[in-house]
Parts: sequence; C-alpha cells; structure tokens
Amino acid sequence: MSRTTRFRLGLGAGAVLLATAALPAPAHAEEVTDYAISVDPSATGPAIPRTMYGVFFEDINRAADGGLYAELVQNRSFEYTAADNASYTPLTAWTVSGSARAVDDSGRLNERNRTYLALAAGSSVTNAGYNTGIAVRDGERYDFSVWARAEAGATLTVSLQDSGGPLATARRIAVKKNGWARYQATFTATRTSTTGRLTVAADAGTALDMVSLFPRDTYKHEPNGLRKDLAEKVAALHPGFVRFPGGCLVNTGSMRDYSEASGWQRKRAYQWKDTVGPVEQRATNANFWGYNQSYGLGYYEYFRFAEDIGAMPLPVVPALVTGCGQNQAVADDALLKRHIQDTLDLIEFANGPATSTWGKVRARMGHPAPFHLTHIEVGNEENLPTEFFARFQQFRAAVQAKYPYMKVVSNSGPDDSGTTFDTAWKLNRDAKVDMVDEHYYNSPRWFLQNNDRYDSYDRQGPKVFLGEYASQGNAFENGLAEAAYMTGLERNADVVQLASYAPLFANEDYVQWRPDLVWFNNHASWGTANYEVQKLFMTNVGDRVVPSTATGTPNVSGPITGAIGLSTWNTGAAYDDVRVTGADGSTLLSDDFSGDASQWTHTGSGSWTVQDGRYVQTDDTAENTMVQAGSPSWHDYDLHVKATKQSGKEGFLVAFGVKDTGNYYWWNLGGWNNTQSAVEQAVDGGKSTLMTKAGSVETGRAYDLHVKVRGRQVTLYLDGKEWGGFTDDKPAEPFRQVVTRDAKTGELIVKVVNAQSAAARTAIDLGGAEVASRARATTLAAAPDAVNSETATAVAPRTSTVTGVAGKFTYTFPANSVTFLRIKEK
Repeated sequence: MSRTTRFRLGLGAGAVLLATAALPAPAHAEEVTDYAISVDPSATGPAIPRTMYGVFFEDINRAADGGLYAELVQNRSFEYTAADNASYTPLTAWTVSGSARAVDDSGRLNERNRTYLALAAGSSVTNAGYNTGIAVRDGERYDFSVWARAEAGATLTVSLQDSGGPLATARRIAVKKNGWARYQATFTATRTSTTGRLTVAADAGTALDMVSLFPRDTYKHEPNGLRKDLAEKVAALHPGFVRFPGGCLVNTGSMRDYSEASGWQRKRAYQWKDTVGPVEQRATNANFWGYNQSYGLGYYEYFRFAEDIGAMPLPVVPALVTGCGQNQAVADDALLKRHIQDTLDLIEFANGPATSTWGKVRARMGHPAPFHLTHIEVGNEENLPTEFFARFQQFRAAVQAKYPYMKVVSNSGPDDSGTTFDTAWKLNRDAKVDMVDEHYYNSPRWFLQNNDRYDSYDRQGPKVFLGEYASQGNAFENGLAEAAYMTGLERNADVVQLASYAPLFANEDYVQWRPDLVWFNNHASWGTANYEVQKLFMTNVGDRVVPSTATGTPNVSGPITGAIGLSTWNTGAAYDDVRVTGADGSTLLSDDFSGDASQWTHTGSGSWTVQDGRYVQTDDTAENTMVQAGSPSWHDYDLHVKATKQSGKEGFLVAFGVKDTGNYYWWNLGGWNNTQSAVEQAVDGGKSTLMTKAGSVETGRAYDLHVKVRGRQVTLYLDGKEWGGFTDDKPAEPFRQVVTRDAKTGELIVKVVNAQSAAARTAIDLGGAEVASRARATTLAAAPDAVNSETATAVAPRTSTVTGVAGKFTYTFPANSVTFLRIKEK
C-alpha cells in the first residue's frame, strides 16, 4: 500500500516500550514517520454522554429461550405449533415413552397457557433441551418445577441422565388431588455433561404444564433468572444502555392481542403486556425469526438486567406500521389508541409509584422502586415513512403530554441513505424530534470510507441513535473497520448520542443472522473480535473529545473496472439483447441469445437456459444466481440489457464492475420483496447500499436497462430515462484516530486504528500538554482473518507500559491494530 509523504521531526527522546506483550518498539526521534497526530488540549470538543455506547438485545438466533434466559427445558409448556415453525408440534423437543398427548381444552392451566400434556399411567416424557442437550456441571444445583394435576393423585419420578447414565439422584413428587398446583424439587449434578435429558414419569394419569429446570447459579441469583456467562459478558462491556426487545419482533405480525377476541393470534408484534406477571400466565408467540418465544424473558427481566449492569433501559414499542418486508400501515384508530395507551401504561409500569395500577404489577413482581425510564422508542425500520410518522406523532404527543421529561425516539428506516431515509429525516427534522434511530449493515470498506459521516450533520437538529450497525463479519478485519468508524462516532458525540452494535447474541446451532457480537452453545460462550473492539471502546470512553487531526494515507484509485453480470434473487427472469460498448463506441460484447450462452460463466445458484432467444433463469427460490461475461479489465463502458420478470418475489439484478464472485456492483431492481430498488456494492462478499429508491417491478414487462460507467462515475437509465447515479471515489482510509479526556483519572486517551498490513510509525504532538513520561497502552492486534471461537481466542487485548512519553513523541502502531494510549496529564 502507498504511504503518506514521509518527513523528519526534531523530537525529543524516542519512546521506549516496556511491555509484557510483544509489541513493536516506537521510533527514535531521528527516524522518519509515516503519520502525524496533532492534539489541541486547550480546545473544547463535545462532551461524550455516559450512555454513548450500549447493547441491543433482540430475540434472534435463539438469543432468549435457549440463550440469555436460563431455562434449560425447551418447549416447557407444550405451546409450540406450526404457527411458530412449519416443523413444530406441541411435542417438539419431547419424546414419549408410553402414551401422552397435547390437549387444548377447558382443563388447561389458564386461558393464556392454552396447551397442556396428558400423560397416561406408566408413561414418561423426556426433554432434549437445546443444542446437544441439557448442560449440567458437577456439584452444581438445578431447580426443577412443574405444574401438575391428577384426578386421583399420582407420583412423578423426575430424573436427569445422559447416555452414560444418571446425572443426579432422581426425585419423587407426590401430586395431590386438588387441581393444578406447582411442585418443586432440586437436583445436584454428580458429573458434568452437555448431553443431558430430563425425564418426567407418572404412575397414574397426570396433566403436566410448565416443566422447568433452572440452574441455581444464575446472574444476580434472580428467580426466573439469566444465564450467568452470557449476562456477565454483557456486564463486562459496562454498556450505557440496553435497547430491547427488537428489531423486527416489534414491527411485524398482527398488532392485535392474545385473546379469544383475536382468535388467540399467534403471529403478533411484541407487546409488553404479554411478557409480565407470573411466567405461567404469560402469553406465547411466534417469533419473526422462525421459532417460538415463551416470554419467560420479558419486560420486567429486561428492566432488571439493565438496572443490574448500570445501563439505561431503552424499550421499543410498535408504531402500527409493519416493516422487515411486510410494509403495511394498520388503519384501525381504536387499535392505534389502544397501543398508545399501552405505551403510557409501560411508562407507568417502569416509573409509576407502587400504588399505581401498573406500578403495583411491578411491585408484585419484586421491584417496588421505579426503574427510572427516560427514553422510549416508537417503531423500528419502517419503510413507509409518511405513514409511520403520522402515527409516531400521535404516540409522541400522548407520551409528552403525560410525561414531558420522556425522550421519544423515532427512526429513519432500514438503510443509511435513499428515498426512505431522506423522507424520514425531513419529517423528523421538521417536527423537531428528540432523537432519530439509524440502522445499517455494510461492508468493512464502507465503514473505512465513511468515518466522516456525521461531520456534516446539523448540530441543532435531532440527535442520532445508531441503534444497529455491523460490518458483515466476525473476523478481526471487521472489528478494525468498526473501530475506525467508532472514532468518527466519538468525534461527533454532540450528534451521535447512542450507538449499539447488532445483533448481540447467536446460538451457534440456531442462526438466522450473521455476524453477531457474542456466540454460544448450551455450555460455553465467546466474544468475537468485534466484541473485543466494542469492549475496548466502551470501557475507555472518556468525558469529552479533545480536538485532534491526523495525516492520512494517499489513495490513488483508477476507474471502476470489471466484467458484467446478470442475476436474480427469489425470482425467475429472462434477459435479452445484452450489449456492451466502449466509450469510443467499439463493441466489447453483444449477445441476443439466438445461439448458445457460451460467452457466460455461471458463478451463482439457480438454473439458466437459452429459451426462445432469451437467457432465462427459472428457479424462483434461488438467491444470487449470477452469470458473468466479459473481462475484469473493462472500464469506461456502457451496458445495455432487456430484463423481464417472469415469476417470484423480487425483480432482477444487473451487475457491473465484476472482479470476482465477492467483488462487484449491481443494480437491484425490485428488491426487498419488490418494494424498493438500489445500487449495492460487494467487497469481499460483504454488501453495502450506495443508493436506494422506492419502487417495484411488474411481472411480464420488458425493461430497458442502461448502465454507463465513466471513470468512477456511474449513471443508470431505466427505459431511456435517467434513474440515478453515484460516484465511488471515497478513500477507504485505514488510519483513524480520536482523542478524549477522562476527567476522573486526569488522562488523555489517544485512540488509534491502523487497519493495514504495515506498522504505522507516528509522530504524536500533544500541543504543549504537560504529561507523565509513562503511559498505559491497551492493544488489539491480530491477522485480519483472525476469529475467536469456543476453543481459541485469537483476538484479545494486551496491556503494556510505554516510557519516553512527552509533549512530542513517536509511537509505532502495529499492523492491523487498535491501540488506546492512556496518558496522564500533569
């Protein structure tokens, strides 16, 4: 990689590194440097809120049941149905010996717990838990409970075992004749296992519900508690806030309640009243991500967890406009008013006195004192900004009329730019909304290119909550790109008030989304490289930004080069009359498919054939069916093609600048369930959205597409009219920094990201500040492709002591590293 112009500085004694870790020694004074950082300690930068960095918890990837919620029994209440997942039945995760059946009748435990198990005499049921089974550790205690009813009385035999035999002494429970009652027992594990099974046997006919097994040692030892290792990993971040419960859980599905009047609606948006009170009385629901959510982990537990780790709670409530591909505005004034009242009731549940209606519910659950809620978010990533905002304003007006101190957070849709984003921001800005939640998932290159994103935001406008972001991978190169971006978030702390990586958790055997911050199975958990970056920033924030500047890395880039491609996504489509001409009019490629498709290479999925003079992809369930043609060296050309959607959910994709299967641009028309179009860029397999527009593609209609590439400028034409364009000329700067001051410790914190394969010898000028000659360095350094796993931690912080620090000194930042220097001011 090319480096910045080198220069000599007449500095004092060079810094010498005294370290327990093997890190490169800083440069001597007479040596040349690659970069320079200049700090102005007398200038006042923006204050950094205590809540700057936080976490976002959504029940995705089995993050709740089978994850943070410590319950070891899967489908404990026999409520799984095909509404949750096509493969589910009320006996999913259970095996029966003898005779047992799931029953939904008036003999149930309660109205909201609809199904129970009728276990015949001499029969048993065995639960498989999650992942490989129920995990227990030698010597630890586990609390069993069950709701049971036996007309003539019965004895239950409850046992824990794996293929090697018993894991604890079996327990016998006498079930009385007096209707439903809760029964308990405690096991002490006699050995460690990750493949345990829980069996309940009955000597007489017995009804069972809420079969539960909890480790005694949960986080903070709460009843209905949290899995300790996962909770502790979050607590170790010292997050400023916890955003919950979603995400797509909040703005998808029915907005009706779980009642007879709604037909016991199982595919509902997450509604907080379903999730409080005794666990056996909480409603169940179909999770948007394809499984069941028991709501054992509910709003009370979220509030308690936030309090336990010293974080601000930030709940999200439905706005009655669905998103995440559903994109419908609910037109029901009575339902809207009910949800607005539910939001007011939520604030009372969190903050009201123990004598109030909902404060009394909180108090009965064990927390008489308020939770001090100050922020509440309405909606999540709505793709219909006008419809969303009309409803948002009604929520905001009602909340602030009753609770004027409450900050009501809005959002800007699911992308970092585009028509929806621009419309939403204008509505938010004009209405002087307190805070706007932005979400985006982009490639590492995008994060390196957009460190300055918030430099130009209006300082007088709404504040930004970056509620969801990630760079599409869990390797250290992803963490480096995110770290580089976070220096820009801190520099703009007067605009960006809250930020949280997303998603938080993933169970390795139940994955719907990658990447994720913390991975786990039934017995272990591990933080990713991204987690280590987040932890380093979150535990070294400082109170205020100290203005600073740095030299950059020259980035000389030529024109966009690459071949062309055709693709589809969950769509059948036909292409014809493909023509590529050079800027001088010369023909580079021409194919009317009157013969074969020999000029094309199939690099994706799907099924391509030449039919009636067109190139047709017929599999409308396949994703990214790319075929490519041409040369990777092509530049400054025009691509013309006719495209016709034949079937399926979306539109079609026309690629250009194709270098290989992971590096290209494409024009995505009719994407996102045929609701919008975009230009996306793929870099090493990770895609970023360069521009978006609302719009759909008609089935059976032939569209004329024209892509004009000139240098790094691209212009797109649809049916002869200019559709849009962009210039891809922002450098992916690998060297980024920010400086903050920690008033409590009296330290300057110099934070430097060097996301390149060469060490960066750097001249640091502290602007006349008098500082101690020793400083503490914390460094993350690893290969770009390094990943953390259950068995190996390739990316971990190392601390060291730096000597020779002065008002001016040099320091060498290792290749592919994030380094924080804490320098004591005198």
